[in-house]
Formats: sequence, C-alpha cells, structure tokens
Amino acid sequence: MKQPKNIWKWIVGAVLLAALALTAGPFIYIHFIKGDAPSELALSDPGTSTGTAVPIDGTWQPTSESVFGYRVKEILVGQSTVAAGRTNKVTGEIKLAGTSLVSGQLSVDMTSVTSDESRRDSQFQGRIMDTSSFPTSTLKIDKPVDFGSVPANLAKITVNVTADLTLRGTTKTITVALTARRNGAKIEVNGTIPIVFADWNIPNPTNSLAKTEDHGVLEFLVVFAKV
Repeated sequence: MKQPKNIWKWIVGAVLLAALALTAGPFIYIHFIKGDAPSELALSDPGTSTGTAVPIDGTWQPTSESVFGYRVKEILVGQSTVAAGRTNKVTGEIKLAGTSLVSGQLSVDMTSVTSDESRRDSQFQGRIMDTSSFPTSTLKIDKPVDFGSVPANLAKITVNVTADLTLRGTTKTITVALTARRNGAKIEVNGTIPIVFADWNIPNPTNSLAKTEDHGVLEFLVVFAKV
C-alpha cells in the first residue's frame, strides 16, 4: 500500500524539479553564462582627435570601423535580457558641399549580421529577415540637408534627416536624428531608428524559447573617409 504513495511523491518531486530547472536554467544562463549585450552605439565623449580636420566638400565612404546592428528586448522563461546583432559590412557614400549634406546612400550586408547566439542568428537569417531573398538593407537620402555651418574638429552636431529605409524588401520614408562629428580626416555619424516589425513585414522574432516585444531599434555608427 505504501508503494503508490512513494510513486506519487516521486512524480511530484520530478515535476517540481522540472519547474525549478525551467526557471533557474534561464536565470543561470542569462546572468552567469551569457555575455552582456554590447553597449548602445554612440559617439565617444568627449572623443580623441585623430588629426587635423580636412575640408568636408566631396565624397565620403564608410570605413571598416563602421558598425550597423539591431537591439531587441527578450524574455526567456520570465528572465529579461537584450538581444543585439551587428556587422561592419557597410558600403555606400555621402556627398557634402559647403554646409550641406547633398545626398547619401548606405547599404548593409544583412547576411553578415551576427549576435552572441547562433540559434538567434539562424532565426534572423531565415524566418525573420529572409536574407537569402533580401540580402541588403539600404538608407537613401535624396533631399539636401543644411547643417548651418561647418563644425570644428570634434564638435558634435545633430540634424534631422528624411530618408528612404528599405528592410526585408519594404521601403518607407522616415525621419532620423543623426549626430555627426568631424574627427581629423574622418566623419563619424551615429543614429538609431525605432522599428515596429509589422510595419516592415518582419515576422515577430518570438519563438518557443524566447519572447520579444513587437518592436526594436536599428543602431549605427558609420565612420566615413574622404575618397
């Protein structure tokens, strides 16, 4: 007669242990195993000059110092964390004349975006961004933007820019605040763009392991050199 009771105790104990593992496992992974997400992309403050500033008139192209990425909040079995993926494969150019940004276009190789988790990257490259069909994202500026005056070396300026952003084959006109700085022979440009996934026909990244919000941000720090 005692055997059935022992069996039920064993079953209850196993269920409790499983529940504990589901809760404790993600906590241990997030807080003791998983690395922290990289800091948000931003211009260093106050910045260190790389030399004497050069005239800005002309064509400028991104260098390998440029970084483009995404940042999304995740919930993993009740534990909050941040997912971030990045790449430095940014191409394109901007044209400057006098005190104006005349035009510009940037292209990002989405197939090269990676995070600290290979399973997340597999989802990103496949179901979410479908990079085999849409390997690049672009930001195109057609309307000139006057920034008032040519800033001194290391002086930051912020301007609102209207641009066409293409993600996963969907193009929309956006306005983004760009913070820029001359730094010797380079120009550094930083910005963030909030993205609601449904607006861009991007499937919600939520899956059986992790739940995400319905939005995230694109962030970039592009370092230009004169051609």
